[in-house]
Amino acid sequence: MFSFDRRLQYPVKVGSPDPIFARMLQQAIGGVEGEIRVCMQYFFQAWGARGPTTKYRDMLLHTATEEIGHIEMLATAVALNLDKAPASLAEAGAADGIVGAVMGGENPRHVVEGMLHRHILSTGMAAFPGNSEGVPFDMSHIYASGNLAADMYCNVAAESTGRVLATRLYNAAHDDGMKDMLHFMIARDTMHQQQWLAVIEELGGHEGALPIPNSFPQEKEDQTHNYDFFATASDGSVPPPARWNDGPSMDGKGQFTVFQNVPMGDEPVLGPARPDSGAQNEQIGKV
Repeated sequence: MFSFDRRLQYPVKVGSPDPIFARMLQQAIGGVEGEIRVCMQYFFQAWGARGPTTKYRDMLLHTATEEIGHIEMLATAVALNLDKAPASLAEAGAADGIVGAVMGGENPRHVVEGMLHRHILSTGMAAFPGNSEGVPFDMSHIYASGNLAADMYCNVAAESTGRVLATRLYNAAHDDGMKDMLHFMIARDTMHQQQWLAVIEELGGHEGALPIPNSFPQEKEDQTHNYDFFATASDGSVPPPARWNDGPSMDGKGQFTVFQNVPMGDEPVLGPARPDSGAQNEQIGKV
């Protein structure tokens, strides 16, 4: 069950509306780094969470619900930034020389399909669940594996790319209200990165969580190559020593080494095509 409050999680104020910045904010809503992505990711991880305790499921639900509030803040910011946007193609052409030039005869379709006109024609000066190019969010970047450790690493990556985007938006913002909103969202990204790493630590840290899934017996995997770094340079050169190819593995269960990658299998021979496969006679073996 979910409930709502009409008030925003954090104040959203726009002193100088900027339709271009509204377009940029769409990436934080429906881009691959955006809030819809993490919101749905955490919800589906929670809804599929299994275990003897519900604390991880509950934690994910708390954070997923918080992310709904972030979407609401960003959608409000988009709408406020569109307050002074032109409401017609003619006004857009008058306000923007490039738009006007396009409308003057080159290709009006480019204008109609532009982001500003999507806001005009499809949403009535409001946000929509898509990225800064107008591509709808399609859930293809939702990672919910049913493995808690794997999901936590995915969440760290999601919050890291989200924070990168938020800092770029902060640097691009000219309005003090937008900077204020973003400085709050950046702080929440910081917390969430730490939160997911804390879960991994509680699971035993890297040594306890890795390799994922830790429920699969390692004696059943290839013990010869499970900590080899495969060197694939065509000249046979060996990479210089580095943390990932020399010394103890991150899980403390092996030793990193360099292995010169060479063919260990034979050349594949598939044999002739079936007579009913639709292949050419030469493939089937007929003369």
